[in-house]
Amino acid sequence: MRYLEAAKKYGDKLIVAINSDHSVREIKGNKRPVMSEKERTEIIAALEFVDRVVIFNDPTPLALIKFLKPDVLVKGADWPEEKIVGREYILQKGGEVKTIPLTEGVSTSNIIERILKKFNKNRKIQ
Repeated sequence: MRYLEAAKKYGDKLIVAINSDHSVREIKGNKRPVMSEKERTEIIAALEFVDRVVIFNDPTPLALIKFLKPDVLVKGADWPEEKIVGREYILQKGGEVKTIPLTEGVSTSNIIERILKKFNKNRKIQ
């Protein structure tokens, strides 16, 4: 959430693109996503600083970036800037590419790991 709030400061509108369920499974495996695209969209759309949420089904958001033509493209700092999908397109059209530090320890994988540790620690053997 902090990441998205920081991203909003770079433009007039904040459009958040999320991977479709199919896209997430292709990238991360059959046990993902933990939350459906509908659930993720509803949560993100409820944030007051988010203007719009769009779902993309492609392996990368490049086609969506070219369609939306944003002035600023923002990604988490876990992505090296030279590997950000759409970077070249945005820079060629005179836009900016920004990276924002993520909150340490907050990721879906980390949350799943914490839940599993807690569940296994407190699990009653029958």
